[in-house]
Amino acid sequence: MADISASLVKTLREQTGAGFMDCKKALTETAGDLEAAVVLLREKGLAAAARKAGRDAREGLVSSYIHTGGRVGVLIEVNCETDFVARTDEFQKLVRDLAVQVAGLAPLYVDQERIPAEDLEAKKAELLADESTQQKPEGIRPQIVDGQLRKWYSQVCLYDQPFRDEERTVGELINEKIATIGENIRVGRFTRYALGEAS
Repeated sequence: MADISASLVKTLREQTGAGFMDCKKALTETAGDLEAAVVLLREKGLAAAARKAGRDAREGLVSSYIHTGGRVGVLIEVNCETDFVARTDEFQKLVRDLAVQVAGLAPLYVDQERIPAEDLEAKKAELLADESTQQKPEGIRPQIVDGQLRKWYSQVCLYDQPFRDEERTVGELINEKIATIGENIRVGRFTRYALGEAS
């Protein structure tokens, strides 16, 4: 068993936001490998997030963000399980980060499940009718459309968008916060306003 220093545990805590004992256990399991411990904590966090996903989240915050210059604004509702968590700095920072994300990348939907069926069918029909898709053999067209839909989701669904310039998606960020905060968190809804754009 590797001897785990307090400074290594502190470094892992700063990178992941996980608790002291969780960090120490992850470093012990990975023989002091910091990168492997980060991956292990992330996997454990995703498992914890999946367990919490079914829990009711009726508290939270409605927040606003007005971008510098006042040309873009966002109203966003982010839910959690208790008003105690809603008042924490970590949750409030997450809500602000999500509002900035909506302002900057202009998603149309919260996640794939909330895309109206008629919008999804219209997009599938558009992708299937595309000339480049029609030139491919008929047997592989559905796979091409699926691949193009995944790319479209990453543009129009908040949860599928890359968070800022990072490798992780907004959905992965939220799952990490679920794991560290210990409550179910979900974006309820949002509205983005841009000066001069028709609604």
